[in-house]
Amino acid sequence: MYDIIIVGAGPAGLTSAIYARRANKHVLVLEAKSYGGQIINTLDIENYPANNHISGFDLATNMYEQAKELGAEIKFEKVIEIKSKTGYKEVITTSNKYKCKALILATGSENRKLGLSNEDDLIGKGVSYCATCDGAFYKNKIVAVVGGGNTALDDALYLTDICKKVYLIHRRDTFKGEESTLNKLKEKNNITFIYNSNITKLNASDKLENIEITDNEGNKKLLEVSALFIAVGQIPENQNFAKLIKLDEKGYIIAKENCHTNKKGIFVAGDARTKDLRQLVTATSDGAVSATEAIKYINSKR
Repeated sequence: MYDIIIVGAGPAGLTSAIYARRANKHVLVLEAKSYGGQIINTLDIENYPANNHISGFDLATNMYEQAKELGAEIKFEKVIEIKSKTGYKEVITTSNKYKCKALILATGSENRKLGLSNEDDLIGKGVSYCATCDGAFYKNKIVAVVGGGNTALDDALYLTDICKKVYLIHRRDTFKGEESTLNKLKEKNNITFIYNSNITKLNASDKLENIEITDNEGNKKLLEVSALFIAVGQIPENQNFAKLIKLDEKGYIIAKENCHTNKKGIFVAGDARTKDLRQLVTATSDGAVSATEAIKYINSKR
């Protein structure tokens, strides 16, 4: 039996592992995809203390290696169910079952889709959710980014250095992303801002050819683009826990700053929980808090 199982190897989960191992707890981290979470695709991180500039991949790798060096066991298995048993928690993956005294859910979130009929069919054929992953495929071409938060602004800024022209489409008249990034974008001469508009159709044969946008007054127009980068937010990946853990109406795990869920011995960290600010620094903060609370819980049972 493990002392602590952590579901998710993003910044929150890896920080939890680091703190738990420093307390000499037997730790297992379970991750469905790859370590690092959303930040692994971020080209340049400027807002994490003590790192003026660092790539998301490098920062995530540093966290991963630190957790492993401290002795955390990390397995790449998808968790499909958790159960609260008398005296322990059971974690069920697609290939194994594990037991632990305390559980930390650090599952993060996944990309929100536009919900257009052929959106899934065009992934890899002009539709992408990661500019730093796929932007190089569209060098010197015309592309579009949709969204109004930090991810959309960062994606657009990255693409202006690669692509011939970038459209940035937002459904509102103001952006909610960081002002400093927006100011950098406004200095670029190959970007066009399109406000108060939604993408209503993706036109394609074998690959994306153009997108239909509709403004708030119902006027439609077509934009000829080679690619569309979608950055319209995230959806928490908590569906597999809904039978046991209380979620809010958006699917986030209900928890306050102490990272406790409604079930004793089960904690939550990072973007998966209800919170006002979802940033790298708040994810690592949650990781430290959740691990500390899990350690207190285990020690109280002695």
